[in-house]
Amino acid sequence: MSPANFDFHCHSTVSDGLMPPQEVAARAAANGVDCWALTDHDDLGGLAAARTTAEELGLRFYNGVEISIEWNEIPIHIVGLGFNAEQPELVNGLTDLRSGRLERARRMGDALAAIGIPGVFEGARALVTNPQLISRAHFARYLVSIGIAPDTSGVFQHYLVPGKPGYVTHRWVSLADALGWIHAAGGVAVVAHPGRYRMSGGEMRRFLDEFHDLGGQAIEVMSGSHSPDHVLHFARLARHYAFHASRGSDFHGVKESYVDLGRLPQLPQDLKPVWRLLQ
Repeated sequence: MSPANFDFHCHSTVSDGLMPPQEVAARAAANGVDCWALTDHDDLGGLAAARTTAEELGLRFYNGVEISIEWNEIPIHIVGLGFNAEQPELVNGLTDLRSGRLERARRMGDALAAIGIPGVFEGARALVTNPQLISRAHFARYLVSIGIAPDTSGVFQHYLVPGKPGYVTHRWVSLADALGWIHAAGGVAVVAHPGRYRMSGGEMRRFLDEFHDLGGQAIEVMSGSHSPDHVLHFARLARHYAFHASRGSDFHGVKESYVDLGRLPQLPQDLKPVWRLLQ
């Protein structure tokens, strides 16, 4: 199997996407994707429906998830690919992880109320399809709907990133825990969109050293949020660590995504694509 167009990072309404899993699968197929993974945040609930539709449309499908972790007080995301979605250690770990999201959301609502924007928790919660998965994206959508900013990127920039009034710290799971769950389920661990993290070059190297030592095998080189300079930089790091390279749009919906499903440029030809680990 040598896919011409693989996309291993996207979201549905099971987490913070705008389309149900079946519609995400249909859009992937319509855009020429031939190898696909759904990677909802901290939840596996959309995988069965995504697989059924993908197989009906001739897409090769792999189980995926995007796990929220904390490393040296920095929030980071790890994508798991090709795992057994019924493995108890993974399932139970994600269940525990989701339980902290509601408490974080309440604190975010309190923080925004303190600066004169009341009712945001309730408004964001009304937009949630999966009651276990309330995220900053739901807050951003609600704040746009009441005219606080013209778009969700503006909301994030001014309210929901570290140092801004609606951001609250939260203790996610450790890197070791996330990789342990993925490996116990027979999957491959991938660093998601590394260009998005507020890390110095030295911090990134130390993080990747630890990721490598814990058995991490891949990094997203081509991401919807990566600039051409990011691609060059993380391609160099993939070569340095002998990581496989992943490619993912991080698609959430037509109006809220850096790039559409399957529309990213191809990986640099000398890199080892991550799908080779999923045979």
